[in-house]
Amino acid sequence: MFDKYREFIQRYIPMNILQWGIVRSRLSVRRYVKGDIIHHMGDVCSQLMYINSGLARAYTIDENGRDYTWAIYFNDHNSSMTNLFVVDYASFLSQTPSQLYIDVIEDCEVVVTDYKDVQYIYDHTKNGDRFGRLMSDEAYKYMHNQAIQRQTRTATQRFEQFATDTPYLLQKVPQYHIATLLGITPQHLSRLKSEYKAKQDDK
Repeated sequence: MFDKYREFIQRYIPMNILQWGIVRSRLSVRRYVKGDIIHHMGDVCSQLMYINSGLARAYTIDENGRDYTWAIYFNDHNSSMTNLFVVDYASFLSQTPSQLYIDVIEDCEVVVTDYKDVQYIYDHTKNGDRFGRLMSDEAYKYMHNQAIQRQTRTATQRFEQFATDTPYLLQKVPQYHIATLLGITPQHLSRLKSEYKAKQDDK
């Protein structure tokens, strides 16, 4: 149950048996079913969760009750570091109230580390601390790129990038969630999907 997590970490940093033993001692596994709310807005995000399997989504809700997808979490060969960790990272780092909800789209299994245990790993393993810095770097780049893409790319370009980077999600995630992630309406998304499919069929 921890094999995927260990393999993932080893892609970024070397970790000997002693170091992995320290990390392993601070991990647990939790399972959620579709519809579960993992995290509520206003709560402090006190756990870092690596997604072994399934799908989850982070989102915000406006004053009219409409929700907007912030991130989708999944684990396949198209995943990046920011897809693999189910967390409100800003809340987790600062231990302040979160601005996000996180719910389960498809039954999930996650590897959980509490905030205090993450700090223990940083303090007691040199490479663990390095991995934490890499995570912070990736989180910043993700937010930076999201903001730039919203301002500089057309809806078509944003959709085609999403379809190229994460084709797995097009068939697995409800259309409304993808639309709000991309900043477009579900109707516009439906048209873009049809146009994209036609382009692929012509190749």
